[in-house]
Amino acid sequence: MNNTDRLRRIFAEALNIKIETVIDSLEYNSIPEWDSVAHMSLVAAIDDGFDIMLETDDVIDMSSFAKAKEILGKYDVEF
Repeated sequence: MNNTDRLRRIFAEALNIKIETVIDSLEYNSIPEWDSVAHMSLVAAIDDGFDIMLETDDVIDMSSFAKAKEILGKYDVEF
């Protein structure tokens, strides 16, 4: 499984949505499932899934699936 697929699966499971819904244009608060509480669960799942610890600024800046990939690049996760 490549890192894009891994991140898509993490998003789908953390937000309890279909994996097909997880595309680059998926944005925070664009679906009811991605609210502030779910965002924190998503961050925890990303931390666990990629064995990293996102910085506070990155947690705040993670506003879409595409942005999540960009942020993870800072932690040497390749997409």
